[in-house]
Amino acid sequence: MAEYFSYTRAMQYMDIKSLTTLRKYISDGLPTIQFGNSKRIAKSDIDKFMAEHRVVAAQDK
Repeated sequence: MAEYFSYTRAMQYMDIKSLTTLRKYISDGLPTIQFGNSKRIAKSDIDKFMAEHRVVAAQDK
């Protein structure tokens, strides 16, 4: 079953404190869902977005 978060709950899940940061992620491609005046973000979309933006540091040789 999919979970749909309010923006506030999505920010808590992502451990970010700034709505500006969340809006930046949305403009960078984080999908949102809107029905009526309600906006939601699917937990699975957050997980996918974060995985796609994972940075792996090169190890020193």
